[in-house]
Amino acid sequence: MSEPVKGPASYFPSIEKKYGRPVAEWTELIRSSPLTKHMELVSWLKSEHGFGHGHANALVAHTLAEKRG
Repeated sequence: MSEPVKGPASYFPSIEKKYGRPVAEWTELIRSSPLTKHMELVSWLKSEHGFGHGHANALVAHTLAEKRG
């Protein structure tokens, strides 16, 4: 039996369902944004794309962690 998904990735199915795009598209948008700071990106997703705070925060945290990794 596999472990349940934890952390930011646990939000991905509901993000895709609610906002109508695959997570890969959202992460690409974040990467291509001129914004670089976590909370700037969270605010941008909320204001420009209608994200709730938790979903925006999870997506940005995951994307920025990938960049560093």
